[in-house]
Amino acid sequence: MAKVTLYNQEGSNIGELNLNPVLFEVAPQMALIHQAVVVQQANARQVIAHTKGRSEVRGGGRKPWKQKGTGRARHGSTRSPIWVGGGVTFGPTNERNFHLKMNRQSRRKALAMSLTEKVQQNRLVAIDSLQLELAKTKNAIAILNKLPLAGKKTLVVVEPENRLFSRATRNLPHITPISAKSLNIVDVLAHEYVLASREAIDVLVQTYSKDVK
Repeated sequence: MAKVTLYNQEGSNIGELNLNPVLFEVAPQMALIHQAVVVQQANARQVIAHTKGRSEVRGGGRKPWKQKGTGRARHGSTRSPIWVGGGVTFGPTNERNFHLKMNRQSRRKALAMSLTEKVQQNRLVAIDSLQLELAKTKNAIAILNKLPLAGKKTLVVVEPENRLFSRATRNLPHITPISAKSLNIVDVLAHEYVLASREAIDVLVQTYSKDVK
């Protein structure tokens, strides 16, 4: 069974914490991890670029000149794509859909693989609790600086009801607070360390382990 060192808020080693092997001892499959990352990033993509076709460009309602007798080419609208100021042919539109599908079991298995990697690299730091009386950034920094992840890019996983610590750390450039029920593979891989309270780890196991096979 995987184990990690358990710290208190003073940065002292108070023992070891046993981790659920279903979530923290999963053999890596790089193809599955890659697929999970691609799917999440694709589904988070916003469609911004949009070009107007000939039906959207303003004007062009009147035929520019008569069909015959002018010696010029036939045209029905000045908004044709071959005219300056006309519509764009095959341009990007906001109707594009980048959504991809991945079943929940595979998605959570990939998350378990990323957590396993953090444990194997000693980059999963467990703390007995992350409690603050006030949502003060300096108080949160005082706790973080006593842990072996001081100054590192860290994902702080807290139990959903722990809003004070999330508020205290959300303006720190190298710290990203996240609820245990919202954990995802992109955030885990994007941060060098993962800090999780004992209660948050329990929430992770309850939320995600039942779908990992």
